[in-house]
Amino acid sequence: MTVKSVLCAIDLSHESDKEVLKTADKLARLDDAQLDVITVVPNFGMTLVGSYFDENFQGEMVSKTREALTKMVCDVLGEDRNKSVRHIVSTGSIYEEILEVAAQAGTDLIVIGAHKPALKEFLLGPNAARVVRHSNCSVYVVRS
Repeated sequence: MTVKSVLCAIDLSHESDKEVLKTADKLARLDDAQLDVITVVPNFGMTLVGSYFDENFQGEMVSKTREALTKMVCDVLGEDRNKSVRHIVSTGSIYEEILEVAAQAGTDLIVIGAHKPALKEFLLGPNAARVVRHSNCSVYVVRS
């Protein structure tokens, strides 16, 4: 199977997701596939919590997140590679947004991180598990 599009889902708050990004890049380069990198921010606009934030808070958060995402991709993969990567900042439920973007982009492979489980945990994290369970394409899980 030839992979034409790889979607890498990362959490900017996890330093270990740099390894997830490196793995996604390697897999994309194997088939000269398009690499898309997504991170998801919560949607505060429609919730009760949203009423406590300024009107522009959501837009500012997305803008700052896009800057941080671009910087991370540039730092990890280099400036040249960064130019061909599509950076996606989505708002809402993490696993739902990943699956929606994958469907819209015609993604062939999703690369997502799952942090090493604690002694009591034997399953993937909730978002990684949902992506694996509900995805219409292959999913590569990187333990970080």
